[in-house]
Amino acid sequence: MADYQLVTGGALSDAASGETFESIDPSDGTPFATVAKAGVEDVQRATEAARKAFDEGPWPRMRGRDRAKALLAVADGIKKHAEELTELEARDSGGTIRKSQRADIAMAISTFRTLAELAGREDDEEPLPRSAISYNYVRREPIGVCAAITPWNFPLQMAAWKIAPAIAAGNTVILKPASYTPISSIELGTICLEAGIPEGVVNVLPGPGGEAGEALVTSPLVDKVTFTGSTEVGVRIMQLAAGTVKKLTLELGGKSPSIVLDDADLDYAVEGVLWGVFFHQGQVCSAGTRLFLQRGLEDAFLPALTEKAAALKVGPALDPASQMGPVISAGQLETVERYVELGVKEGAEVAAGGQRVTVEGHEGGYYHAPTILTGVDNSMTVAQEEIFGPVLSVIPFDDDQEAVRLANDSMYGLAGAVWSGTVPRAVKIAEALRTGTVWINDYHMINPRYPFGGYKRSGVGREHGSIGFNEYREVKHIHVDLAGERKNHPWWDTLLG
Repeated sequence: MADYQLVTGGALSDAASGETFESIDPSDGTPFATVAKAGVEDVQRATEAARKAFDEGPWPRMRGRDRAKALLAVADGIKKHAEELTELEARDSGGTIRKSQRADIAMAISTFRTLAELAGREDDEEPLPRSAISYNYVRREPIGVCAAITPWNFPLQMAAWKIAPAIAAGNTVILKPASYTPISSIELGTICLEAGIPEGVVNVLPGPGGEAGEALVTSPLVDKVTFTGSTEVGVRIMQLAAGTVKKLTLELGGKSPSIVLDDADLDYAVEGVLWGVFFHQGQVCSAGTRLFLQRGLEDAFLPALTEKAAALKVGPALDPASQMGPVISAGQLETVERYVELGVKEGAEVAAGGQRVTVEGHEGGYYHAPTILTGVDNSMTVAQEEIFGPVLSVIPFDDDQEAVRLANDSMYGLAGAVWSGTVPRAVKIAEALRTGTVWINDYHMINPRYPFGGYKRSGVGREHGSIGFNEYREVKHIHVDLAGERKNHPWWDTLLG
């Protein structure tokens, strides 16, 4: 098995404790790598390195165009190692090799290139409206040391989403990837070193969230925390970060609606709905796990939907023929099963799937069939709680107003879609949804140029684009006196005159 180390202070190193853990291939349930296990001492070492690199190093003081060159070098490094990263990502996360090739690597490269473009614009200063006695302007400056905590579903993409904007803005960063999927994040940290990012600017600490993660979030050396993951953990991070009043960006859970109207192209919508929910086995925070289907469409829509779902090939991640791979772990497989059982208990019917899948030659893998539940009421547990697996709940509605009301009846508000042949009608619904992203006749089209994030309990702040970039910059107002004489100032008469 391959061995992977921590990335701290510009070098690779073992954990201070000497401890390691195994990374499991969910396609067969066997370990394929050992990884250094970061603890509190490693967190302290990394935060000190990041703090020194920010307070004393060149990175925050470089011109944006120079940081942009380094980010482009990272993008080139990802492209250079694309074949290796593709296989590692598939083995570590269970995402199909198709997904790794076409989505993960491409998105990571695009993210670094987009943030390089934003860094290179040199828009650190902006004039404010003039006054009679002063000139005023705003400076945007890096925040400082950023702690980034990423989930296991898109490890390389999420690492890029956190590292690229943080360093593009002139910050230093400590990334703690999920323990299930640390490999590609470590590789990305190494690529950053090879690209010439100065020591201490990018650090990667694989390790348990309860120890390494909490030590990062509570460290007085850390200025900002950015986290993608469950709402429950996000709440905990907010509580821990409050002690030192850290800046926060949180991208949390979702229970996103996919609304099919009676004027939609039904063949197109069937495929779009399937893509929205079963991409990466449903392990996507923005997955369209609630299908709101206008009454009258059931006979034309559901048979085609269930037939296509049943035909999806479930298999090992490295098999190019696999359309769906395994879920991440035995525990997650049990969670999916439990929710399906609960849905049936509450009155739903299994129209497709509903069970584990055994793959010949990979009997130890964590496979579940793409599952469609009909007869679902929006108040049911399967319609309200995030399952994070390949389960779609079908919910009927009568008119556009009811579709909006039902879709908004959720504690989440991350994403959603409207499928319609009438764009103005779809736009009206999209504008009424309380969610951060709405796709019309499309799904999962996340682009590093456009903001992404959630309403309600789906998060705080935004990632991507100039809006996400500015989440990593402080705003400073500078006032320059032009009056020249004290008598022209109100403070003279008010206090000293």
